[in-house]
Amino acid sequence: MYKRVLLKLSGEALASESSQPFDNDIINKIVSQIKSVVHKGIQVSLVIGGGNFWRGRSADSEMDRCKADQIGMLATIMNAVYVADFLKQKGLSAVVMTPFAVGAMTEIFSKDLALEYLSQNKIIIFAGGIGHPFFSTDTVTALRACELKADAILYAKSIDGVYNDDPAKNPNAVKYDYIKCKEIIEKNLKVIDISAAGLCYEQSIPVVIFGLLEKNGIVRAAMGEKIGTIVTI
Repeated sequence: MYKRVLLKLSGEALASESSQPFDNDIINKIVSQIKSVVHKGIQVSLVIGGGNFWRGRSADSEMDRCKADQIGMLATIMNAVYVADFLKQKGLSAVVMTPFAVGAMTEIFSKDLALEYLSQNKIIIFAGGIGHPFFSTDTVTALRACELKADAILYAKSIDGVYNDDPAKNPNAVKYDYIKCKEIIEKNLKVIDISAAGLCYEQSIPVVIFGLLEKNGIVRAAMGEKIGTIVTI
């Protein structure tokens, strides 16, 4: 069982099949698992992508990259505030932290304050990326995990692990039970951002990549159970 984990969720994971930005049934299931993890004494923080609202320059390929990324940062803040309220409804205390001021809706990120909140069993949702363009939510996930000395990063994805090829296109793609972080970088597998993989490798933080829809996947991953693909150092 890990003592402190950082859970990464994609924004698309929150969306409904009817193209609405939020599927409350899915979010309730995620939050219920997080509650179970916290009640086991594990400290939890989150990073949520913004893909249910915005996917970079997909709307306009000519759009300035900096502006597109700024919109993405705002999308992650909307998701964080929404999920924080669901956590509150479940009797949990959640704090949204951003690298820049967002009125009274969030708190400015501070490593010391974040660690204090975690010691109080509060859940921290890191939103707004690192506050600058050209950095993905995978990168900020690895960065915050390094800063907080997390025991592991849990990536809950639409796919149930790391494969040697895209299983949606290649039915013969082989799933890895274990793979070294360095291999992900060398083979350019793109399951997580290369810069994020590099940070995890440098700071010796293990990564668990598993399917969000697997039964009790978040709880099982946080408890150290063999699930999905374990990315070793």
